[in-house]
Amino acid sequence: MIQLLRAPFTLIDGGLSTALEELGEQPQGLLWTAAALLDRPELITAAHRRYVEAGADVVITSSYQASEPGFVAAGLSVADARRVLATTTDVARASGAAMVASSVGPYGAYLANGSEYRGDYDTPWHDVRAFHRARLEVLVDTGPDLFAIETIPLLAEAEIVVEELRRLTDAPAWLTFSCTDGTHTCGGDLFAEAAARIAPAVQAVGVNCTAPVFVASLLRSATVDVPFVVYPNHGAAWDAEHKCWIGPTGGAELPGLVPTWLEAGARLIGGCCGVGSEGIRALDALRHAA
Repeated sequence: MIQLLRAPFTLIDGGLSTALEELGEQPQGLLWTAAALLDRPELITAAHRRYVEAGADVVITSSYQASEPGFVAAGLSVADARRVLATTTDVARASGAAMVASSVGPYGAYLANGSEYRGDYDTPWHDVRAFHRARLEVLVDTGPDLFAIETIPLLAEAEIVVEELRRLTDAPAWLTFSCTDGTHTCGGDLFAEAAARIAPAVQAVGVNCTAPVFVASLLRSATVDVPFVVYPNHGAAWDAEHKCWIGPTGGAELPGLVPTWLEAGARLIGGCCGVGSEGIRALDALRHAA
């Protein structure tokens, strides 16, 4: 078993798309950050390395939006799709990270229609289960240090993913919900209830891709017997009309919130969308100053 927890907190990386943007890329399309795996995997490694150099203990792989049906839709054979998906762990390891977490995103990430933030897939749950089972079968064989089941909008989907993971491996894992306010997941479940249901099967539970302002309330609402894991987005709002962010970006405000999160039980902390290498470097400086 890897030593997942480090004092005063284990530092997770920031948003992979944000690191790619720092490198001059603009992730887009159905495959999003996974698109570069097809012809430029070294670019993904370089993005991971930015976070390693910023102090991150854990980097999360590019498998969030990567899947067999997604790659097949992009023109690959089934065999090639599974092969590319399987490269995500080694591509991350090449960054020199101390720990590699294999990303397991929600079914809606594959759909790329925004439903990942609502959970309204209009798909039978047995099909969602089959999707997760097929992807996990590939990812488990790659031997990551742990699994990051992340941005999950609904308890129902969380239970499915954890059940399928535990059928395959007892490897360390965390599960994080995306949340829309200080008490509910994006799919409408009470975070406290969802966290309590999932906690017995994982090493940490918490939130990601959620506005930082909601994190403390969410953690305080729940009682679990495992550490909390927190990696929020930068908290700014997207102005679709003017195509710009409104509010702070980059994650500079996160260090000021960390003491409250630690008091509430967070032991793994990082960033998601919009939190780049400077935001992670600021979190690293904070823990070294503690």
